Amino acid sequence: MEKLNQKPNFEFVAMMAALMSIVALAIDAILPAISNIGAAINSTDSTDHQLLVTMIFLGLGVGQLFFGPISDSFGRKPVVYMGFSIFLVASVICLMAPSLEVMVVGRILQGIGLSAPRTISISIIRDTYEGDYMAKIMSFVTAFFILVPVVAPAIGKLILDATGWQGIFYVQMFFVLVVAFWFWKRQQETLHPEYKIPFTRHVFIDGVKEFVKYRETVAFTLISGLVTGAFLVYLSSAQHIFEDQYALKEVFPYIFAGLAVSIGLSTFMNGTLVMRFGMRKLSLMATIVFCMVALTYSFLFLNSPNPSIYVLVGFLSVQFFCLGFMWGNFRSIAMEPIGHIAGIGAAINGFVSTVLSIPIATFIGDFVKDSVWPLFAGLAICGMVALALFLLTHLPKRKRIAAS
Repeated sequence: MEKLNQKPNFEFVAMMAALMSIVALAIDAILPAISNIGAAINSTDSTDHQLLVTMIFLGLGVGQLFFGPISDSFGRKPVVYMGFSIFLVASVICLMAPSLEVMVVGRILQGIGLSAPRTISISIIRDTYEGDYMAKIMSFVTAFFILVPVVAPAIGKLILDATGWQGIFYVQMFFVLVVAFWFWKRQQETLHPEYKIPFTRHVFIDGVKEFVKYRETVAFTLISGLVTGAFLVYLSSAQHIFEDQYALKEVFPYIFAGLAVSIGLSTFMNGTLVMRFGMRKLSLMATIVFCMVALTYSFLFLNSPNPSIYVLVGFLSVQFFCLGFMWGNFRSIAMEPIGHIAGIGAAINGFVSTVLSIPIATFIGDFVKDSVWPLFAGLAICGMVALALFLLTHLPKRKRIAAS
């Protein structure tokens, strides 16, 4: 482990952010082009088009179960290269897809490929740092990572207008090749030989058994899934909300970018505040505010038409500001007790939280047709369940026994 008071290396933070940001680029850059892609593959139902967003998350979840364990056996770097290779093949499938079904398969495979750099970057950070300092590094990495969702839809729109939707996939492939070369040249292997676990069919089973020993790890994995599921409803329906419900097709990328800035600002603030207040206190307060904002909207606009775009963006900005104090801290809290199985631990954490988020997003997303209200109702429900788990996990032992 690095010393806890050692300052983070800027290149290290930027590289880890780049590994994660490929996921955001693959998801967000195509948002302005979803209707164009639908027309090209003869799909006209805008609700079905949400699959192009949600199904990449399925691949992200499933892929982690494979890449996490083998990274504990063979090292972090070879697994990242394997994931990049799968992503490139999957991108070709998307470019050649004749139907929605084939495109969805390509998106799932893209997610599987991207699960490697996404998971392994967290393992590398955990190999190097721990505790609140890991939360600090995660916050800075996430702050850099947020820059991609800020600009990705706008870049996607520029590419769409200049070259068509296929150009978006070619740009993604180029970015992957650049990051892969950078990672190869500059990042050392962080899994020391003495910590390598022999790869057997029992690796995953043993990892799960070790994972579930830690109550806080399990609880915050579930909490991450609930919050991610609520956010995924927004992510998958944003194009429909702003382009169809509000008729703001031309300015949609800029609204999306502005909301992403809200997450990025709070994430950066979390990186500076977490060492002072601790990741648990910050994330608890953010979760409480997250619930209060969602409940307020749900009560104010129950059985009412959509409010003005300014009111909607105002509520969403506060919600997303809270997320910056939640995501990185939740994952750091979950990973803190399991540094000795960082690879498979990150894989199980990512798999459970991601796969839990997909049915939540799919179920709630089906209601976001003519109104934004179901989005906030879903945010409120997921937030309150997450808050209940948070509080139960941190009740003193005697109170937990009495409550049970």
